[in-house]
Amino acid sequence: MRRVPATVITGFLGAGKTSLVRHLLACADGRRLAVIVNEFGELGIDRELLLGCGDAACGEEDIVELANGCLCCTVADEFLPTLTRLLDRDAPPEHILIETSGLASPKPLVQAFAWPEIRTRTTVDGVLTVIDAAAVAAGLFAADPEAVARQRATDPSLAHDNPLEEVFTDQLACAHLLILNKTDLLDPPQLAVLCREIEAQLRPGVKVVGAREGRVPPAVALGLAAAAEDDLLSRPSLHELEAGHDHDDFQSFVVTAGPVQDGNAFLARLRATIGLHDVLRVKGFLDLPGRDRRQVVQAVGDRLQQYFDRPWHAGEKRRTRLVVIGRKGLDRAAITAALRG
Repeated sequence: MRRVPATVITGFLGAGKTSLVRHLLACADGRRLAVIVNEFGELGIDRELLLGCGDAACGEEDIVELANGCLCCTVADEFLPTLTRLLDRDAPPEHILIETSGLASPKPLVQAFAWPEIRTRTTVDGVLTVIDAAAVAAGLFAADPEAVARQRATDPSLAHDNPLEEVFTDQLACAHLLILNKTDLLDPPQLAVLCREIEAQLRPGVKVVGAREGRVPPAVALGLAAAAEDDLLSRPSLHELEAGHDHDDFQSFVVTAGPVQDGNAFLARLRATIGLHDVLRVKGFLDLPGRDRRQVVQAVGDRLQQYFDRPWHAGEKRRTRLVVIGRKGLDRAAITAALRG
């Protein structure tokens, strides 16, 4: 029996994982794809973004969300039953895309494919690690990237104190293909330096491809035939040195609000709030009166992106909803008050 290939898409908060999945769905060319999407936070936004892409491939039944948790922590309880249900369909998918939480270490998920329940039915086609080129170049994941690189060269098993850097390191270690996204935000010399730094941290044979808005051809991203579940020893993880793995270093919460009368003023207020409170990530939707489509807002640090996706559905309650993610200790009350204006 043919094993259904599955592609694990990992990468830090805001790297562009959902954009990549949207692109692969839009370029499916008739192939039956299914998506399992996992988020860190109280409100599922990524599934909404996928369903709002306007493509027929984004069917309700083909996009399954595992919210309020992390696949690397809840493999047995949530992921395996979900995957089994997809495989048990009368017409199972031809390929499965798995978008992990931006705070997930992908290795426990890859290990799950060796479990007897699914080992003969599916295989890890490859792990795609998406990184935000501008964020990494700015040192977002390490206060001193060069110092961290020197430490790692001396002791590859070193567990760093910076939880952002730990997650980033685990995601690089598991990659079969590294997608350097948002390359348009760097000039050529910066991009060349970043490529050299990233390549020095990758396992031999791992390729790096540049991308804008997650646009990587399916012929490049899919069909790697890596069978990663059979090659776990070559993927070290910092979290294997720990008694357990949790996300206590981070927190998230949802801000809901009414209509946003002045979109530009709101985005300026959002940018200021992010800077004042050191927020890592914001994503969600705005209700702009007079517009028949909802506005998507994505923020990584103080970089904001906004666009209109799908129309508001008839009978759908229009409201502004944003997920705020940052390190533990965020001032929820102050941030909420600032965003509500």
